[in-house]
Amino acid sequence: MKFASIRLVAADVKKMVAFYELVTGTRADWLAPVFAEIVTPGAVLAIGSAETVALFKEGSAEPGANRTAILEFMVSDVDAEFARLKDQVEVVHEPKDLPWGNRTVQLSDPEGSRVALYTPVTDAARRRFSGR
Repeated sequence: MKFASIRLVAADVKKMVAFYELVTGTRADWLAPVFAEIVTPGAVLAIGSAETVALFKEGSAEPGANRTAILEFMVSDVDAEFARLKDQVEVVHEPKDLPWGNRTVQLSDPEGSRVALYTPVTDAARRRFSGR
């Protein structure tokens, strides 16, 4: 099995896509007016409008309701990314070192989901991610 993507359901799909294009530096592929994908080397971030939920099962997902997941992106320099983004997005916390060896910053997307950018900074953390 291969983990392929995360799908976010958005009340304002254009605003969400613009946020993730800014954060990732990658242009979205719009596959329909209500659905776009941002393809990264590790996985795909799919963003669909609230109207797309009915295609699966009405009420099975809800925009702005996430409080359990943090979308994480590994970057080469978390401090540089923070400097680039801090005046353009909502910052949850500034860069700090975590006990498992990553330096991280956390942001909030337009619908309230948490987004972390991190850089492995200890030798053990760098080894953990060297083959990914």
